[in-house]
Amino acid sequence: MGQQRRLRIKTLVMVCAMVLCANAGDLLLKRGMTQVGAVELSAAGLSRAFQLTVLNSTIWIAILFLLGFMFSYMTAVSWADYSYVMPAGAFGYAALTFLAVVFLGETVTPRRWAGVALICIGVLLVGQTKPRTTAAAPQVTP
Repeated sequence: MGQQRRLRIKTLVMVCAMVLCANAGDLLLKRGMTQVGAVELSAAGLSRAFQLTVLNSTIWIAILFLLGFMFSYMTAVSWADYSYVMPAGAFGYAALTFLAVVFLGETVTPRRWAGVALICIGVLLVGQTKPRTTAAAPQVTP
């Protein structure tokens, strides 16, 4: 297996981990904040919202998933070009739209679905390119 093929596979695995962790984290964060309720922009309202947020286990699970996203994102951009990783990861927007309909009961208009389709086409185009087009940065040794 060629070096470029291995790079593409491991980068796509990390991009999939990014999408999975970001989507799970975002959905759980939305659910947790729905449990907290609307945040009032006053000292008392912010204090109450902060307290409810810190005590909400759904939000803590969301934070763990979002940390997983950050780890997989940092790993992916250490291997491949930013201009490859971010557009490839944009597939998560399409997946998140679908998941918001299924799990959150949101309504998505045809115009939004058209936008999601355009994102998917862009992801497919980017996915056909090489993950790294620039020289690798020198390794930093402690």
